[in-house]
Amino acid sequence: MMDIARNILFFVIALGILVAVHEWGHYYVAKLCKVKILKFSIGFGKPIYRKVTSSGMEFVIAMIPLGGYVRMLDGRVDDITEEQKAVAFNFQPVWQRFAIVAAGPIVNFIFAIFALAAIGMIGQQSAKPIVGAIAEESYAARSGLSVGDEIIAVGRHKTNDWRDVTIELSTFSGEQSIPLEVKQSRGVTQTISLPIDGWKIDPDESDLFTALGFQPYRPALTTSLGFVEEGSPAQRGGLLKNDKIEKIDGTSMENWSQIVAFIEKRPNQSATLEILRDEQSISLIVQFGQKPGAPEQGYLGVVPFQEPWPEEYIQHTQLGFFGAIADGTQQTWRLMGVTLEMLGKLLTGDVSVKNLSGPISIAQGAGISASIGIVAFLSFLALISVNLGIINLLPLPILDGGHLLYFTIEWITGKPVSEAVQEVGFKIGGMILFAVMATAIVNDVLRNT
Repeated sequence: MMDIARNILFFVIALGILVAVHEWGHYYVAKLCKVKILKFSIGFGKPIYRKVTSSGMEFVIAMIPLGGYVRMLDGRVDDITEEQKAVAFNFQPVWQRFAIVAAGPIVNFIFAIFALAAIGMIGQQSAKPIVGAIAEESYAARSGLSVGDEIIAVGRHKTNDWRDVTIELSTFSGEQSIPLEVKQSRGVTQTISLPIDGWKIDPDESDLFTALGFQPYRPALTTSLGFVEEGSPAQRGGLLKNDKIEKIDGTSMENWSQIVAFIEKRPNQSATLEILRDEQSISLIVQFGQKPGAPEQGYLGVVPFQEPWPEEYIQHTQLGFFGAIADGTQQTWRLMGVTLEMLGKLLTGDVSVKNLSGPISIAQGAGISASIGIVAFLSFLALISVNLGIINLLPLPILDGGHLLYFTIEWITGKPVSEAVQEVGFKIGGMILFAVMATAIVNDVLRNT
C-alpha cells in the first residue's frame, strides 16, 4: 500500500512538472508574440487551485493530472472586436502561430538537457559495463563475448555505463545482429557481432540482458544478512542483521544461491539454521513462508550483504557547468533519436505494441526512481520529457504536431486549411490517440495482474 501511495505521489509530481514545462513553452512564446492568454491550466477537470493574475489570465491546477493547456484568445471560438484581432491567436502571422505551438515540445527538450546537466554537475558513481556472466547456448555465447569484457560501444554509439548499453541494445530489436566494441580484460579492444536472428524486445521477458544471454558484473552475495524484513519468517524465527547462515538442516551453505535454492523448495516448512552471531554459533528453528506472488516457493524475508565492488569496475563522473550542458545536450539528442527509432520499429512491427506503457507504468517508474534518489528521478524526468516532446510533434491533428502540419500547409499554399478538413483530422487523430492510450493501459493492467 505504501508503494502504491508513493508511486501515485511521484507520478503526480513528475507529470505536473513536465506538463507545466510544456505549457509554459506555449505560454512564454505566446506572450512574446503579444497574444492574449485567457487561461493556463495544469491538469483537467475540477480546479483545486485557481488564481486570476493582474493581466486577467486565469491560472488553474485541476484534479486530473494527465495533461494541461494554454487557452488563448481565438476568433474561431471567441467573440472578438476589431481591436482584439491584434492579440487573437488565429490572426497572428503563420510563423508566429507555428512558433507558439512548437514551443511546448521544444521546451520539453530543453528541460531534458538541463535535467541531465544537473545530474552531470551533481556527479554520480556508476558501474562500468563489464560482463559478469554468459548463459550457455545463448546469443551472447555464439558471439565470442567473454566474462570480463567491457562493452565500450554498441553500433556507432559509445557506452559509458549499463544505462547506455540498455538504450543502444534496444534499438536493434528486429535486426539480425548487434555490433559490439569490447575491451577485453587484458586491455585489447575488438569488434564482435552479437547474432540475434531477428530477436524482438518482449516486455514479458525478465530483462533485456537475460534475453540476449549475458548479465552485468555484480559482486557476489555473501551468506551474511544485511536486512531482515519486519514481520517476515526470518524475524519471527529470531534472525538478525549481520547473522551469517552457515548450515540449514545440517547442510553447509557455501554461497547465497545455495541458500535461495534450499528455501524456495520448502514453502511453509520448518528448518534448523545454524548461524554465526558475534563469533558465537547459534541454532534457530525457522518456518519458511510463501513467496509473495509465487506461493509455490518458500520465503524467508532477508537480503544478504554484497561483497565490495572492485575499484577498477567503478567510475566517478562530475562535470562543470559548460561540460554538463554539453553532455546533457548530447544525451538528449541521442534520446530523441532512440525514441524516433523505436516509434519507427513500432510501426514496422520490429517492436511489439506490448511494449507501450501507460500511466500505471509511468507511476511505477516515478516512484521507483524517486526512492533511489534525486539523480535517478532527474534521469526519469528527462526520459519522459523527451518522449512527451516527440509524441507531441507527431503529425496527428489533435497533437501539437498536427497543428504544425496545418500551419506548414498554410505556409506553402498561402491559405489556411479549411475548418471542415481540420475537424475531420481532429476526429481521426482523437481516435488514433484513444486507441494507443487504450492499448497502453491494457498493457499496464496485464503486467500488474
